[in-house]
Amino acid sequence: MKKQTAVEEKKHKLTGGDLVLSISCYIIFTFCAILCVYPFYYIFINTISANDLSAKGAIIWYPVGIHFTNYIQALHIDGLARATQISVMRTVIGTGFTVCASAFLGFMFTQDKMWGRKIWYRLVVATMYFNAGIIPWYLTMKNLHLTNNFWGYILPVVVSPFNIILTKTFVESVPKELQEAAEIDGAGVLRIFFQIMIPVIKPIMATVAIFAAVNQWNAFQDTLLLVTDTKLYPLQFILYQYLNQASSLSSLANTSSSNSLAAAAAATQQTATSIRMTITIIVVIPIMLVYPFFQRYFVKGIMIGAVKG
Repeated sequence: MKKQTAVEEKKHKLTGGDLVLSISCYIIFTFCAILCVYPFYYIFINTISANDLSAKGAIIWYPVGIHFTNYIQALHIDGLARATQISVMRTVIGTGFTVCASAFLGFMFTQDKMWGRKIWYRLVVATMYFNAGIIPWYLTMKNLHLTNNFWGYILPVVVSPFNIILTKTFVESVPKELQEAAEIDGAGVLRIFFQIMIPVIKPIMATVAIFAAVNQWNAFQDTLLLVTDTKLYPLQFILYQYLNQASSLSSLANTSSSNSLAAAAAATQQTATSIRMTITIIVVIPIMLVYPFFQRYFVKGIMIGAVKG
Protein backbone atom coordinates (compact mmCIF):
# COMPACT_ATOMS: atom_id res chain seq x y z
CA MET A 1 0.00 0.00 0.00
CA LYS A 2 2.81 2.36 0.90
CA LYS A 3 4.62 1.53 -2.32
CA GLN A 4 1.48 2.32 -4.33
CA THR A 5 1.05 5.66 -2.56
CA ALA A 6 4.69 6.55 -3.19
CA VAL A 7 4.34 5.69 -6.86
CA GLU A 8 1.19 7.85 -7.17
CA GLU A 9 2.90 10.80 -5.45
CA LYS A 10 5.88 10.46 -7.78
CA LYS A 11 3.56 10.19 -10.77
CA HIS A 12 1.64 13.37 -9.91
CA LYS A 13 4.64 15.42 -8.81
CA LEU A 14 5.21 18.39 -11.09
CA THR A 15 8.63 18.84 -12.60
CA GLY A 16 10.20 22.21 -13.29
CA GLY A 17 9.28 21.95 -16.96
CA ASP A 18 5.66 21.13 -16.14
CA LEU A 19 5.46 24.13 -13.84
CA VAL A 20 6.88 26.46 -16.48
CA LEU A 21 4.46 25.07 -19.06
CA SER A 22 1.48 25.50 -16.74
CA ILE A 23 2.41 29.08 -15.89
CA SER A 24 2.97 29.89 -19.57
CA CYS A 25 -0.44 28.45 -20.47
CA TYR A 26 -2.16 30.48 -17.76
CA ILE A 27 -0.42 33.66 -18.93
CA ILE A 28 -1.34 33.04 -22.58
CA PHE A 29 -4.96 32.16 -21.80
CA THR A 30 -5.31 35.15 -19.48
CA PHE A 31 -3.97 37.43 -22.20
CA CYS A 32 -6.38 35.94 -24.75
CA ALA A 33 -9.26 36.37 -22.32
CA ILE A 34 -8.35 40.02 -21.81
CA LEU A 35 -8.24 40.53 -25.58
CA CYS A 36 -11.76 39.10 -25.84
CA VAL A 37 -13.23 40.99 -22.87
CA TYR A 38 -11.55 44.37 -23.31
CA PRO A 39 -13.57 45.54 -26.37
CA PHE A 40 -16.82 45.11 -24.41
CA TYR A 41 -15.28 46.79 -21.38
CA TYR A 42 -13.99 49.66 -23.53
CA ILE A 43 -17.39 50.26 -25.11
CA PHE A 44 -19.14 50.12 -21.73
CA ILE A 45 -16.84 52.59 -19.94
CA ASN A 46 -17.25 54.99 -22.84
CA THR A 47 -21.04 54.85 -22.52
CA ILE A 48 -20.93 55.89 -18.83
CA SER A 49 -18.10 58.43 -19.14
CA ALA A 50 -18.22 62.11 -20.04
CA ASN A 51 -19.35 62.24 -23.66
CA ASP A 52 -16.98 65.04 -24.62
CA LEU A 53 -14.00 63.01 -23.42
CA SER A 54 -15.35 59.86 -25.03
CA ALA A 55 -15.69 61.62 -28.39
CA LYS A 56 -12.04 62.67 -28.16
CA GLY A 57 -10.92 59.09 -27.48
CA ALA A 58 -9.65 60.00 -24.02
CA ILE A 59 -11.37 57.11 -22.24
CA ILE A 60 -9.14 54.05 -22.45
CA TRP A 61 -8.82 52.16 -19.16
CA TYR A 62 -11.35 53.52 -16.68
CA PRO A 63 -14.47 55.73 -16.77
CA VAL A 64 -14.28 59.45 -16.11
CA GLY A 65 -17.27 61.61 -15.12
CA ILE A 66 -19.61 58.66 -14.64
CA HIS A 67 -23.24 59.21 -15.67
CA PHE A 68 -26.08 57.12 -17.15
CA THR A 69 -27.73 59.82 -19.23
CA ASN A 70 -26.79 58.03 -22.46
CA TYR A 71 -28.92 55.01 -21.59
CA ILE A 72 -31.84 57.12 -20.41
CA GLN A 73 -31.90 59.18 -23.60
CA ALA A 74 -31.23 56.18 -25.89
CA LEU A 75 -34.16 54.29 -24.43
CA HIS A 76 -36.43 57.22 -25.31
CA ILE A 77 -35.44 57.30 -28.98
CA ASP A 78 -38.49 56.67 -31.14
CA GLY A 79 -38.92 53.11 -32.35
CA LEU A 80 -36.43 51.46 -29.99
CA ALA A 81 -39.03 49.66 -27.85
CA ARG A 82 -40.91 48.37 -30.90
CA ALA A 83 -37.66 47.21 -32.51
CA THR A 84 -36.74 45.36 -29.32
CA GLN A 85 -40.10 43.60 -29.38
CA ILE A 86 -39.58 42.52 -33.01
CA SER A 87 -36.07 41.25 -32.24
CA VAL A 88 -37.27 39.25 -29.24
CA MET A 89 -40.17 37.78 -31.21
CA ARG A 90 -38.07 36.76 -34.20
CA THR A 91 -35.38 35.32 -31.93
CA VAL A 92 -37.79 33.24 -29.85
CA ILE A 93 -40.03 32.07 -32.69
CA GLY A 94 -37.23 31.62 -35.22
CA THR A 95 -35.07 29.70 -32.77
CA GLY A 96 -37.98 27.42 -31.86
CA PHE A 97 -38.74 26.59 -35.50
CA THR A 98 -35.07 26.05 -36.36
CA VAL A 99 -34.44 23.77 -33.38
CA CYS A 100 -37.52 21.66 -34.12
CA ALA A 101 -36.71 21.34 -37.83
CA SER A 102 -33.04 20.55 -37.19
CA ALA A 103 -33.87 17.93 -34.57
CA PHE A 104 -36.51 16.19 -36.68
CA LEU A 105 -34.60 16.24 -39.96
CA GLY A 106 -31.35 15.26 -38.25
CA PHE A 107 -33.19 12.28 -36.76
CA MET A 108 -34.96 11.32 -39.99
CA PHE A 109 -31.75 11.40 -42.02
CA THR A 110 -30.45 8.59 -39.80
CA GLN A 111 -33.46 6.35 -40.50
CA ASP A 112 -32.91 3.67 -43.14
CA LYS A 113 -36.67 3.47 -43.67
CA MET A 114 -36.87 7.04 -44.97
CA TRP A 115 -37.49 7.09 -48.71
CA GLY A 116 -34.62 8.72 -50.63
CA ARG A 117 -32.80 9.52 -47.38
CA LYS A 118 -29.35 9.91 -48.92
CA ILE A 119 -30.61 11.98 -51.86
CA TRP A 120 -32.56 14.40 -49.65
CA TYR A 121 -29.64 14.73 -47.25
CA ARG A 122 -27.22 15.52 -50.07
CA LEU A 123 -29.60 18.10 -51.50
CA VAL A 124 -29.82 19.82 -48.12
CA VAL A 125 -26.04 19.81 -47.70
CA ALA A 126 -25.57 21.13 -51.25
CA THR A 127 -27.31 24.37 -50.27
CA MET A 128 -24.32 25.14 -48.04
CA TYR A 129 -22.08 25.39 -51.10
CA PHE A 130 -24.36 26.66 -53.89
CA ASN A 131 -26.34 29.87 -53.77
CA ALA A 132 -28.48 31.42 -56.50
CA GLY A 133 -27.66 34.95 -55.39
CA ILE A 134 -29.49 37.88 -53.86
CA ILE A 135 -31.73 38.76 -56.81
CA PRO A 136 -33.25 35.26 -57.32
CA TRP A 137 -33.62 34.98 -53.55
CA TYR A 138 -35.43 38.32 -53.38
CA LEU A 139 -37.73 37.40 -56.28
CA THR A 140 -38.56 34.11 -54.57
CA MET A 141 -39.35 35.88 -51.30
CA LYS A 142 -41.49 38.41 -53.15
CA ASN A 143 -43.44 35.70 -54.99
CA LEU A 144 -44.06 33.98 -51.65
CA HIS A 145 -45.40 37.27 -50.25
CA LEU A 146 -42.70 37.40 -47.58
CA THR A 147 -41.68 41.00 -48.19
CA ASN A 148 -42.91 43.38 -45.48
CA ASN A 149 -43.98 40.26 -43.63
CA PHE A 150 -42.78 39.15 -40.20
CA TRP A 151 -42.59 35.54 -41.40
CA GLY A 152 -39.90 36.63 -43.84
CA TYR A 153 -37.58 36.62 -40.82
CA ILE A 154 -38.55 33.09 -39.79
CA LEU A 155 -39.30 30.77 -42.71
CA PRO A 156 -36.10 31.20 -44.81
CA VAL A 157 -33.87 30.01 -41.93
CA VAL A 158 -36.01 27.17 -40.57
CA VAL A 159 -33.98 24.55 -42.46
CA SER A 160 -30.32 25.11 -41.62
CA PRO A 161 -27.93 22.58 -43.22
CA PHE A 162 -25.17 23.13 -40.68
CA ASN A 163 -27.49 22.59 -37.72
CA ILE A 164 -28.98 19.51 -39.36
CA ILE A 165 -25.51 18.04 -39.83
CA LEU A 166 -24.71 18.67 -36.17
CA THR A 167 -27.94 17.01 -35.05
CA LYS A 168 -27.54 14.05 -37.42
CA THR A 169 -24.01 13.42 -36.15
CA PHE A 170 -25.23 13.53 -32.57
CA VAL A 171 -28.11 11.14 -33.26
CA GLU A 172 -25.70 8.70 -34.90
CA SER A 173 -23.68 8.63 -31.67
CA VAL A 174 -26.73 7.44 -29.71
CA PRO A 175 -26.81 3.62 -29.24
CA LYS A 176 -29.15 2.07 -31.81
CA GLU A 177 -30.37 -0.36 -29.17
CA LEU A 178 -32.62 2.39 -27.77
CA GLN A 179 -34.54 2.72 -31.00
CA GLU A 180 -34.55 -1.02 -31.63
CA ALA A 181 -36.05 -1.67 -28.20
CA ALA A 182 -38.76 0.91 -28.86
CA GLU A 183 -39.53 -0.63 -32.25
CA ILE A 184 -39.90 -4.07 -30.65
CA ASP A 185 -42.45 -2.54 -28.27
CA GLY A 186 -44.39 -1.29 -31.29
CA ALA A 187 -43.38 2.38 -31.26
CA GLY A 188 -43.58 4.26 -34.56
CA VAL A 189 -41.16 6.82 -35.95
CA LEU A 190 -42.88 9.84 -34.37
CA ARG A 191 -43.21 8.18 -30.99
CA ILE A 192 -39.54 7.19 -31.05
CA PHE A 193 -38.58 10.74 -31.94
CA PHE A 194 -40.68 12.51 -29.29
CA GLN A 195 -40.39 10.02 -26.43
CA ILE A 196 -36.97 8.45 -26.98
CA MET A 197 -34.78 10.79 -29.00
CA ILE A 198 -35.70 14.25 -27.77
CA PRO A 199 -34.72 13.57 -24.13
CA VAL A 200 -31.41 12.10 -25.36
CA ILE A 201 -30.48 14.84 -27.85
CA LYS A 202 -31.23 17.82 -25.60
CA PRO A 203 -27.53 18.88 -25.53
CA ILE A 204 -27.32 19.24 -29.30
CA MET A 205 -30.72 20.93 -29.38
CA ALA A 206 -29.41 23.50 -26.89
CA THR A 207 -26.34 23.97 -29.08
CA VAL A 208 -28.50 24.56 -32.16
CA ALA A 209 -30.65 26.94 -30.10
CA ILE A 210 -27.58 29.06 -29.28
CA PHE A 211 -26.51 29.23 -32.93
CA ALA A 212 -30.02 30.05 -34.13
CA ALA A 213 -30.69 32.63 -31.41
CA VAL A 214 -27.43 34.49 -32.06
CA ASN A 215 -28.06 34.50 -35.82
CA GLN A 216 -31.63 35.76 -35.40
CA TRP A 217 -30.68 38.40 -32.84
CA ASN A 218 -27.81 39.76 -34.92
CA ALA A 219 -29.55 39.63 -38.32
CA PHE A 220 -30.33 42.86 -40.13
CA GLN A 221 -29.53 42.25 -43.82
CA ASP A 222 -32.87 40.53 -44.43
CA THR A 223 -34.57 43.67 -43.12
CA LEU A 224 -32.49 45.79 -45.47
CA LEU A 225 -33.60 43.70 -48.46
CA LEU A 226 -37.17 42.71 -47.61
CA VAL A 227 -38.72 45.25 -45.27
CA THR A 228 -39.74 48.87 -45.78
CA ASP A 229 -42.37 48.96 -43.02
CA THR A 230 -40.79 50.66 -40.01
CA LYS A 231 -43.05 48.67 -37.68
CA LEU A 232 -41.13 45.52 -38.61
CA TYR A 233 -37.64 46.92 -38.04
CA PRO A 234 -35.65 44.80 -35.52
CA LEU A 235 -33.20 46.19 -33.01
CA GLN A 236 -30.15 45.31 -35.08
CA PHE A 237 -31.47 47.25 -38.05
CA ILE A 238 -32.05 50.24 -35.80
CA LEU A 239 -28.42 49.87 -34.72
CA TYR A 240 -27.38 49.74 -38.35
CA GLN A 241 -29.25 52.97 -39.02
CA TYR A 242 -27.79 54.60 -35.93
CA LEU A 243 -24.27 53.71 -36.97
CA ASN A 244 -24.88 55.40 -40.32
CA GLN A 245 -26.72 58.42 -38.92
CA ALA A 246 -25.14 58.80 -35.50
CA SER A 247 -24.42 62.51 -35.89
CA SER A 248 -28.00 63.49 -36.72
CA LEU A 249 -29.35 61.17 -34.05
CA SER A 250 -27.16 62.76 -31.43
CA SER A 251 -28.71 66.12 -32.26
CA LEU A 252 -32.18 64.56 -32.13
CA ALA A 253 -31.49 63.00 -28.74
CA ASN A 254 -30.26 66.31 -27.36
CA THR A 255 -33.25 68.31 -28.63
CA SER A 256 -35.74 65.67 -27.49
CA SER A 257 -34.57 65.87 -23.87
CA SER A 258 -36.62 67.85 -21.37
CA ASN A 259 -36.56 71.63 -21.48
CA SER A 260 -34.97 71.80 -18.04
CA LEU A 261 -31.96 69.95 -19.44
CA ALA A 262 -31.66 72.01 -22.59
CA ALA A 263 -28.56 73.72 -21.26
CA ALA A 264 -26.92 70.55 -19.91
CA ALA A 265 -23.18 70.36 -19.64
CA ALA A 266 -21.12 69.04 -22.55
CA ALA A 267 -20.28 65.96 -20.50
CA THR A 268 -23.83 64.64 -20.87
CA GLN A 269 -24.60 65.97 -24.36
CA GLN A 270 -25.12 63.13 -26.82
CA THR A 271 -22.42 62.64 -29.45
CA ALA A 272 -22.10 60.32 -32.41
CA THR A 273 -19.69 58.18 -30.40
CA SER A 274 -21.98 57.93 -27.38
CA ILE A 275 -24.94 56.96 -29.57
CA ARG A 276 -22.99 54.20 -31.30
CA MET A 277 -21.55 52.71 -28.15
CA THR A 278 -24.71 52.96 -26.06
CA ILE A 279 -26.88 51.21 -28.63
CA THR A 280 -24.17 48.59 -29.11
CA ILE A 281 -24.29 47.72 -25.41
CA ILE A 282 -28.10 47.68 -25.40
CA VAL A 283 -28.10 45.22 -28.30
CA VAL A 284 -25.31 42.95 -27.05
CA ILE A 285 -26.29 42.58 -23.37
CA PRO A 286 -29.44 40.42 -23.83
CA ILE A 287 -27.74 37.71 -25.87
CA MET A 288 -24.75 37.73 -23.50
CA LEU A 289 -27.07 37.12 -20.55
CA VAL A 290 -28.73 34.15 -22.25
CA TYR A 291 -25.53 32.36 -23.26
CA PRO A 292 -24.35 31.22 -19.75
CA PHE A 293 -27.58 29.24 -19.26
CA PHE A 294 -26.84 27.15 -22.39
CA GLN A 295 -23.07 26.92 -22.05
CA ARG A 296 -22.92 23.47 -20.40
CA TYR A 297 -25.27 22.01 -23.04
CA PHE A 298 -23.30 23.77 -25.75
CA VAL A 299 -19.98 22.15 -24.76
CA LYS A 300 -21.54 18.72 -24.29
CA GLY A 301 -23.44 18.91 -27.57
CA ILE A 302 -20.39 19.87 -29.60
CA MET A 303 -18.14 17.24 -28.03
CA ILE A 304 -20.56 14.31 -28.24
CA GLY A 305 -21.64 15.25 -31.75
CA ALA A 306 -18.03 15.47 -32.89
CA VAL A 307 -16.77 12.12 -31.55
CA LYS A 308 -18.09 8.77 -32.71
CA GLY A 309 -17.37 5.26 -31.56
